[in-house]
Formats: sequence, C-alpha cells, structure tokens
Amino acid sequence: MSVTAFYDVPAPAKLNLFLHIVGRRADGYHLLQSVFVLLDWADTLHFELRRDGTVSRQDLGAALPPEDLCLKAARALQAAAGVKHQGVHIAIDKQVPWGAGLGGGSSDAATTLLALNRLWGLRWPRRQLLELATTIGADVPFFVGGHNAWVEGIGDRLTPVDLPLQDFAVLKPPQAVPTAAIFADPALVRDTKPATITSFLADPQRFGHNDLQMSACRYSAQVLQALEVIEAQYGNSRMSGSGSAVFAWAGSEGRTKERAEELSAESSKERTRDVPAVAQATPGEGWVMRMCRSLPEHPLRSWVDWQ
Repeated sequence: MSVTAFYDVPAPAKLNLFLHIVGRRADGYHLLQSVFVLLDWADTLHFELRRDGTVSRQDLGAALPPEDLCLKAARALQAAAGVKHQGVHIAIDKQVPWGAGLGGGSSDAATTLLALNRLWGLRWPRRQLLELATTIGADVPFFVGGHNAWVEGIGDRLTPVDLPLQDFAVLKPPQAVPTAAIFADPALVRDTKPATITSFLADPQRFGHNDLQMSACRYSAQVLQALEVIEAQYGNSRMSGSGSAVFAWAGSEGRTKERAEELSAESSKERTRDVPAVAQATPGEGWVMRMCRSLPEHPLRSWVDWQ
C-alpha cells in the first residue's frame, strides 16, 4: 500500500439535552426536536491515503461491526464523488461507548466525510456533505454541521445555537441499548407538543425531557439504576439519545473535579445491586463514568466551507 498522506483526527461524542418525539412520517421515521451538544469525549481516527481504490478499516481498541457507519460513509463519498481510484485505510481508537446514545458511530462517520473530503482533494462545500450525510445516519448531519444545534425533522434540520461551556457527568451502564428496540416500543410517546428555541434558551437545564427514557428503562433496569446514581450525586439526571448513557449538569469545573471520585465510587457500589439476568448477561465490561465539558464547535469545523 502506497501511503502519501495521513490524518489523525477526533470524532467527538454528543449529548441530547432533551429529546422530544413530535410526530411520525408516513414512512415510519420519527420526527424529533432536540438540542445536541458536542463533548470533549472523542474517538480518534487515523486516515491513510490509498491509491488502489480500497477502503479498509483497523480496530485499535474495541472491535466494531464488520460494516460500520465509518466504512459506509467512506464508500458513499467515494461513489458520489466518482473517485474509484482513491482509497483509504482507517484505524479507529474507539473510546466513546457504543449503544450509549452518545452518537459515537455517527460521529465517526461524519469525521470520515470531513477527513476524506480533504484527503482526496474533493473540496466539497458543507451543504453537499450534509446531503450525503443524511443518507448515512440520522445523527451524521449534526456532526458534519460542526456546531451545537437545535435539531428537528429526522435529524436533518439544524439551527446552530450558542451555549455557555458546561461541565457534565456522564455515566454509561454495562448494558447497551439498541436504538431500533426503543423506537419500536408500542408505549413510546410520539405526540409531544412542538417547542421553540426561545423556550429552551430560557432555562436549558430544566427544559423538556427525553421521550425515549421510559422505554429504555423498561428495556434495561441498568438505565434506571444509572439515573438514580447520578441524580443522587448532582440533583438532576437525564438519558442521552436512546440510551443507555445518562448525564447530569455538573456545575462549575471545580465542582466537577470535586465530585468525580464520589460518582465513580457510588457507581461501583450501585453496580453490586441485584438486577435482572438479562441485564447481567449483556455486553460490556462494567460501568463507565466520564467527567466531560461541552465544546463550542466541532474540532474539524474549519475543514470545510459553509457554502
């Protein structure tokens, strides 16, 4: 393999500060409203240029599915741009847990589009990348957009929002929660009244809720357990996306540092509780706790023009 260029770049996670399901399209896709916020918790992706048209992937940490969104994004861009002789080898250092509602796979796909747009010399504008991103996954357009955003539709309508930097405590239980199973729950609320950005900005921490949270708690007792643990520590808790990760607004940076060891110890203690056998037998090595800070924008936002 002849390598002439490479990049090592981040793929940050996100939180849904709230998530409302406001309807459903005729094709079955759910219509949502949410605010997505980028975090300083990230995977690292290494891209090496290939001249043989091959798209390959290497897992440096956790093993990913054979056909993940990262490969899907690379092949979709290759086909759409008509660069069949341009290829890439992608090595992924996976740090953001999967099945967590943190957008890790979608973020990897978006970083792939942004990096290959430059590596292959395509110079696509952001609007063109966004059109392709919509065909890859519901959260991919947000990460390509590059800014914290009010998100609507099926995740394809983005309105940038400026939010103060904030500390968050994020707790991921061992059990992963499949998005499809949560959206298929017959008891899922699908008719929350549409809200406005103005109402959200009036009090972001107390605004709204996550319509998927109750379905995820029914699916996994560990989601409820995680919510209880983080609520006890910070006085607030909410699930991100379709779960299973939960988070709390953690206040100032000083308070975040002060509470980090407490939350870690408490989550270990709570892990010893009796939970259903289905929860004990699911993937994961244990509880993952991370103290995070929000980002003002995507680290690769400047890699592509807005036009």
